[in-house]
Amino acid sequence: MVKQIESCLICGHDIQYLEETKEMNCFYCNRLFSSNASCINNHYVCDECHSKNAIEAIMKIAKEENSGNPLEIAVKMMKNPHVHMHGPENHVLVGAALLTAYKNSGGKIEDFNKSLLEIRKRGSQVPGGICGNWGCCGAAVSSGIFISVITDSTPLSKKPLALSTNMTSKALAKIGEIGGPRCCKRNGFLSILEAVKYVEEVFDIKMNLTDNYKCEFYHKNKECIANRCPFFEI
Repeated sequence: MVKQIESCLICGHDIQYLEETKEMNCFYCNRLFSSNASCINNHYVCDECHSKNAIEAIMKIAKEENSGNPLEIAVKMMKNPHVHMHGPENHVLVGAALLTAYKNSGGKIEDFNKSLLEIRKRGSQVPGGICGNWGCCGAAVSSGIFISVITDSTPLSKKPLALSTNMTSKALAKIGEIGGPRCCKRNGFLSILEAVKYVEEVFDIKMNLTDNYKCEFYHKNKECIANRCPFFEI
C-alpha cells in the first residue's frame, strides 16, 4: 500500500509513503538513509538537505523579529519561499516562533541566540513524517522543545521535565481531536495556540495572538481537510 502526497523537490512528481522502510541515497548529499518516503521516480531527499535553506531563513526571521505574536511570526516564516508546505523544517519553526514571541513579550531568556540555536539543534533531530509513523507530531514536539529550553529542562529535571511534557501532550491532544491527514501548517497553528495559553497559565507571560486567523496556505495542500480545519475559510 502506497499513499501519494507532496511533490518531489527533484522532479515535481508525487511522493510515495511506503509501509516499510528501505535504504535510500539522498539525491543531494548521496548519504545512505533508512526511509519510507521517495517519489515515484525513486528520488529521495534527506531531512537535512530538505530543510537546510528553510531553517536558515527561520533563524534569520527569528533574530530580526520584534513581534510578540507567535502566530504572526510563524506565518511570516511559512511564507518564506524556502519553507515547504510540509517538511521537517516545521519542527524548528514552531519552537523558534514561540521563543521569539516569548522574548518579545517580556519572557526572561538569558541568551536568546543560544536558546534559539538549541531550538534549532533539537528540532532538527525530529524526523519528517513522524506524525504518521510515530504518532507524535513534530509541531507538538517543537512546542515542548520550546518549554524545555526556557526552563533549562534535562532528563533529570523534576518540574521542568513535567512542564515540557505537559506542553507537548496538550498540543498533541488538540491535533488528535481533528485527525489526519497531516498538515504541517494546521498542526503548527494548533501547537502555537496551545502554547500561548500554557505560557500565560504557567509563566504569567501573555503573548499576543491574531484574532480568528484564517489559513493562507490551504491551496498548496492537496490533502487539505477544508471545513474540518478550524483555520479554513475561502
